[in-house]
Amino acid sequence: MTAPPAARLRDDRGQSVIEFTGMVPIILVTLAVLWQSALVGYTFVLAGNAADKGVAAGTRAGNGGAAACAAAAEEDLTGGWSATVDCGPDGDLYTAEVALEVPLLFPGVNLPITVEGRAGAATEWRSGP
Repeated sequence: MTAPPAARLRDDRGQSVIEFTGMVPIILVTLAVLWQSALVGYTFVLAGNAADKGVAAGTRAGNGGAAACAAAAEEDLTGGWSATVDCGPDGDLYTAEVALEVPLLFPGVNLPITVEGRAGAATEWRSGP
């Protein structure tokens, strides 16, 4: 036997489905924001690590330090991160600057945000007598 139509209007069957359907977009947006935040943080870590590795290789390489620095800086970066590496001596200090673009949700499509990593170390070689 079925309930009369007036009684079914006050019934709460199906309410959880309606509430879940309304919450799905909020849950998905929250997950996307959290994932994007993790990507931004990971990009900071990659930029700092690349600069550290680049400056370490550049200080050991001597006069060919710029090429060694750039190769070492880009060694651990996957194809999803586009990097700009600038290495060179600055007096007795060898510096490396790495600029990475932050990906949008997945590496390959980038936001217009650039994260920079900088490192410096004392040179281990001398260019003059």
